[in-house]
Amino acid sequence: MSSITDITLADLRKRRSAKWTAYPDDVLPAWVAEMDFPLAPAVTAALEGAVQRGDAGYASPQCAGLTEAFCGFSARRSGWEVDPAGVIPVADVMGGVSELLRILTAPGDGVVINPPVYFPFFSVVCDIGRRVVEAPLGPDSALDVEAIERELEAGARVVLLCNPHNPTGSVPGREELIEVADAAEHHGAWVISDEIHAPMTLAGAEHTPFITVSAAAAARGFSLVSASKTFNIAGLKCALVVTADGAAREQAERIPQVARHPGHLGTLASVAAYTDGDAWLDEVLDVLDANRNLLGELLGERLPEVGYDPPRAGYLAWLDCRGLELGADPAEVFLLRGKIALSDGPQFGPQGEGFARLNIGTTPALVTEAVDRMARAIGR
Repeated sequence: MSSITDITLADLRKRRSAKWTAYPDDVLPAWVAEMDFPLAPAVTAALEGAVQRGDAGYASPQCAGLTEAFCGFSARRSGWEVDPAGVIPVADVMGGVSELLRILTAPGDGVVINPPVYFPFFSVVCDIGRRVVEAPLGPDSALDVEAIERELEAGARVVLLCNPHNPTGSVPGREELIEVADAAEHHGAWVISDEIHAPMTLAGAEHTPFITVSAAAAARGFSLVSASKTFNIAGLKCALVVTADGAAREQAERIPQVARHPGHLGTLASVAAYTDGDAWLDEVLDVLDANRNLLGELLGERLPEVGYDPPRAGYLAWLDCRGLELGADPAEVFLLRGKIALSDGPQFGPQGEGFARLNIGTTPALVTEAVDRMARAIGR
């Protein structure tokens, strides 16, 4: 197999996903959380086989072996021994979050989030008539557990975690998660942990599934996972709600049957990824590790005013551009002047003003091109 970085910009522009069609061809897209690498060979084979068979009907996760494939993957990759009885398929992580919030809360209840954070967290809470409660990240992008507990004391019913965190790339530590679990238990609240980026935890960091950290976390917590980000198959729709036991599992069982339908092609692709995607994933992790270091070097040379803490997981770099004095939304300036599309910081919450998010899930050449365009945008 050729290197996953043996792909050209011309090849990428043939893609029809949102990343490659949202902007004109003179713009380099580095915004949405979608990698540029070719699919894992096992995933390609699974999808090609399904198309050749005309096998594009309704999903049958049990027959496809989705739960077993995920349990094997989690045990093999991270030592997380998942109870198959606690795994429920859903279409995607945010759909699972929405269903759980409907079950665990009443209209008007508060849901704690930790901005700057994945912006659909804001909308999913509001769209179902619940109330966003902010407990912003503290220094070094750590969870502010005291702020979370204050909001639970004030009546919030759920803590919605991003673990690992998007956009900062931070990875909450076990002790932080234990404290959150204890606070939730003390106040009779729940914790929903979005762990979609977990398999892309990079060297030097360790991801801890929330529901494994303590008895309180097992009783009051939900971990939501998917192969979609890790294996670049978000368009195929397949995710899992995972519980350990007890009260949380009882609540998860209330997810309606109509919400338990992942896409068939997504199911087949996920099984293939979880079963036979390890070598490809290892190569991806090596490239991401190198790219985060390359980005630091390039910023130091071309844009030293930009603050950058390399992500500890995933392929999203959170850039503090306030030193460039480009206003609340530096991504707008980079787009207009440099023809480089980044995610604008303010959409992640008011704490994102002056920041931008850069996708480094690409080739080293395109990481370099991205920084070149950013530098050109400010006349360098």
